[in-house]
Amino acid sequence: MITTLLVANRGEIACRIFRTCRELGIRTVAVHSDADDNALHTRVADTAVRLPGAAPAETYLRGDLIVKAALAAGADAVHPGYGFLSENPDFARAVLDAGLTWIGPPPEAIEAMASKTRAKELMGLAPLDAAQITEADLPVLVKAAAGGGGRGMRIVRRLEELSAALQAARAEAASAFGDGEVFIEPYLEHGRHVEVQILADSHGTVWTLGTRDCSLQRRHQKVIEEAPAPGLTEQLTQDLYALAVQAVCAVAYEGAGTVEFLVAGGRAHFLEMNTRLQVEHPVTEEVFGIDLVAEQIRVAEGHALQKDPPRARGHAIEARLYAEDPAHDWAPQTGTLHHLAVPAGVRLDTGYTDGDSIGVHYDPMLAKAVAHAPTRAEAIRRLAGALEGAEIHGPVTNRDLLVRSLRHEEFTSGRMDTGFYDRHLPALTEPAPDPYARPSPTTTLKRVATRPPLVVLAAALADAHGRSRFGGWRNLPSQPQVKRYAVAGEEHEVRYRHTRQGLAADGVRVVHADARLVVLEVDGVERRFTVAAYGDEAHVDSTRLTALPRFPDPAAQLAPGSLLAPMPGTVVRVAEGLAEGAAVQAGQGLIWLEAMKMQHRISAPVTGTLTALHARTGQQVEPGMLLAVVQETSS
Repeated sequence: MITTLLVANRGEIACRIFRTCRELGIRTVAVHSDADDNALHTRVADTAVRLPGAAPAETYLRGDLIVKAALAAGADAVHPGYGFLSENPDFARAVLDAGLTWIGPPPEAIEAMASKTRAKELMGLAPLDAAQITEADLPVLVKAAAGGGGRGMRIVRRLEELSAALQAARAEAASAFGDGEVFIEPYLEHGRHVEVQILADSHGTVWTLGTRDCSLQRRHQKVIEEAPAPGLTEQLTQDLYALAVQAVCAVAYEGAGTVEFLVAGGRAHFLEMNTRLQVEHPVTEEVFGIDLVAEQIRVAEGHALQKDPPRARGHAIEARLYAEDPAHDWAPQTGTLHHLAVPAGVRLDTGYTDGDSIGVHYDPMLAKAVAHAPTRAEAIRRLAGALEGAEIHGPVTNRDLLVRSLRHEEFTSGRMDTGFYDRHLPALTEPAPDPYARPSPTTTLKRVATRPPLVVLAAALADAHGRSRFGGWRNLPSQPQVKRYAVAGEEHEVRYRHTRQGLAADGVRVVHADARLVVLEVDGVERRFTVAAYGDEAHVDSTRLTALPRFPDPAAQLAPGSLLAPMPGTVVRVAEGLAEGAAVQAGQGLIWLEAMKMQHRISAPVTGTLTALHARTGQQVEPGMLLAVVQETSS
């Protein structure tokens, strides 16, 4: 019987496992890097152990330190979570050799399936040979043999790009998983990513807990997942179950796992087996009404599963909320998460709480929001509405992308595939028009031809109320007050006045304005805006704004063609032979940064000459740091 459990992981998954342990009466132990010294998972655990002597990015890959921590804290079991060492057979053996209970499959099963190349061989498949690939084989996918989450993956559509893709994938895989092995497989353009959740015990019982569709992926990383996968025929579903059970039986599997497929042309193509819990496991839990972590623990304790799994009910959808900026190529964002809350009735799994800092060392996922309802349409509506009404105060996120994706006709009709974002991302990330904005011939807005969104006016009025102790009105008319805000890369200027009746603005009636609530009436319709301010940062409902100085500092102006670091990170590569004075082409990769376990390419914005190069390999950079300058060739 397990009494104390250590989670060899961090963030959201550690917090989620600790929640189940509390319900089961099991004491918990967290481990952490120096960067996670005050992370939420360390605060909710009964005991926390610092992992010494390793860089933050490597800490959770040190199995020797984690085993020592478990023994020192008096733990009798270890749960690997997902990612990091969760699919490392040597770590599983080390846990068992130390006399601890391993919450996962046998090391031999992990070894057989953790390498995607060996897993394919086990299922009678073989990867492509890089030396023998021809134009006829394209497109192909370069993929990390260990790990997942989109790390170490590259689509290759041109033969001359294969070598560079292999090099980049190996480097990213080695950084993320400590294993640089990659392989190549055919890439099916319009397939659906479908997976089967399995649970097996040591007594020969195997549960297939339905299907999940994870087709909405960006950069090979899942964004929205749902259960069950919509639109599958009964025969195809049974084929998926049979292949999943085949994989389980082939390696004498025990515990929770996921078998992943690409479905195209009515056929299932085996991709891999993940010998761990998946990020998207909550949708299966919601549909089947079970706790997969609790079941993992019971299986590890030797208990037998019931003959048949629980019956499925309804539909569940999960959306991953990331701190990333769509205006800067989805660069990961850091900073303070001031506030995060979703409406009641939606499950929120997160590793953060209000006031926590989002750092540079780990994945930028803030939370997973999950909605369950009797039908798919109801689940979509519930989740989209909850995300739209969520209070997310802090770094820029992908919230708007999630809401628009959920409401896109191709998704609501169940016709999506893994190319969804290749087709629709530009349209899904266009600035949303303000429904109350009206043309204004005297506008002073930058790159915008309409009156400023009402959220901007609401921010200005709330700020004015908070700063003005006595109302600020005068006996004689005066010039209006002016405030400037940046919203989603656009600059907006608003004007308002202090009057005897309070704050006023042209074109609207200010019904109410205080530091937290602004009510504006336009054309007889009242709109309420909830406002929260944190220094120069303001959040009005679901919109993030940054207050700008009324008169920009001329010294802050940068030369055209300046390339700035979009995020904190490390320069891991500068294009070979690149030097000041070199001719470059628009779109040419110049500098590669690594942040949050992923590489990000900085490309030449125009065709021209590199007039300055400040970036150096190994250099640590901060957001906004000048990396290089490209002067456009005059036409």
